[in-house]
Amino acid sequence: MGETDEDAIAAAWERADAAQIKLLRIPTPFMVGRVNCYLIEDDPLTLIDTGPNSGKALDELETQLAALGHAIEDLERIIITHQHIDHMGLAAILARRSGAEVAALDLLAPVLEQYRENAEADDTFAGTLMRRHGIPDEVRIALRTVSQSFRSWGGAVGVDLRLHPGDLLKMGNRTLEVHHRPGHSPSDTIFWDPQRAILLGADHLIARISSNPLISRPLDGSSERPKALITYLQSLRLTREMAIEVVYPGHGEPVSDHVELIDQRFLMHERRAAKIARLLDDGPLSAFEIARALWGNVAVTQSFLTLSEVIGHADLLIERGEIVEQHDPDSGLSLFCVS
Repeated sequence: MGETDEDAIAAAWERADAAQIKLLRIPTPFMVGRVNCYLIEDDPLTLIDTGPNSGKALDELETQLAALGHAIEDLERIIITHQHIDHMGLAAILARRSGAEVAALDLLAPVLEQYRENAEADDTFAGTLMRRHGIPDEVRIALRTVSQSFRSWGGAVGVDLRLHPGDLLKMGNRTLEVHHRPGHSPSDTIFWDPQRAILLGADHLIARISSNPLISRPLDGSSERPKALITYLQSLRLTREMAIEVVYPGHGEPVSDHVELIDQRFLMHERRAAKIARLLDDGPLSAFEIARALWGNVAVTQSFLTLSEVIGHADLLIERGEIVEQHDPDSGLSLFCVS
C-alpha cells in the first residue's frame, strides 16, 4: 500500500522531532486559525515566531513549552519571520521575561521597533489604494476600523540581531541560511537547513491554502506600488530550485513535495489571470468591479484581500502586454482594459 497524506505528515513531524524542532500551535483570532511556532532545542534555545499578543496565546505558549520541559524564561533567541501580527505579537513580552535576543531581517527591524507608526502608515497606504481602485467609502472606513481594532494583537519590540539575506545563523548543532522571500509580505524570511534538507518556511508556502500576496506598503521607502503577486511568483521560483525535502510552514501541516505544490500554485494563478482577462473583453473595469464579478459581495474584512488578488493578476496581464491600466481623471479611479 502506498504512502497516504497522513503517513507523509506523520513522517514529517517525526523528522522534525528527530531534528530537535518542536511544533507549538498557538491560537489566533483570525480565520487562518492557529499559527505554527517552532522551538529549536539547540544552543541557543530558539523560538521561531510567537503568536499574537493575547492572554490566551501566552497561556497556551507557556503550557506547550512546559510540556516540552521548558519555560519562557529559558528562551535565548526569538526569530521573527515576517511582519504579520499572528507571528510577532508576543515578541516583546517573551523577550522581556526571558532576556532572549530578538532576531529579524534588517528590512523588518524598523517595522517591529516602530510598530504603531508603521501600522498607521500601512492603513493610510491601504486607504489610498482602495480609493483608487473603486472600493466604496463605507467599506474603506469599516476596514480601517477593523485594522485599528487588530493593532493590540501586535506590539513594538527591539531587534538585537539584524539578519541579512545570505547570512548564516549558527547554532550548536546546525547552521541556518537566511533567505528573503517577499510576496506574501515584504519582509517574508525563510530559514534553510541544508544539512537536514529542512526549510522553516513561515507563510511563504502553505499546504492547504494559497499564501495571499497582499499589496503592502513598501519597506524600502519606494513610492511605487509594489507588484506583490509578481514578486511572490519570483520568490516561489527561487524556492522551487532548492533541494528541500520538508517545508515546515507557519500554518497547517508540513509540505513534503514543494515542487509539486509550487507548480499547482503557478497553475492556479494562471487560471485566475485568464479569467480576469475574459471579464475585460466586455469593457474597462475597476479592480473592485472585477472582484465583485468574481466573488460577489464578499465580507467587508475580505475586501482588501480580494483587491490584492485582482490587482496582482492584473499586474501579470499588464506585464505580458495583454491589458493596460488607465487612470480616469474625472472619477480618480484606475481602470483595467484590454490593450
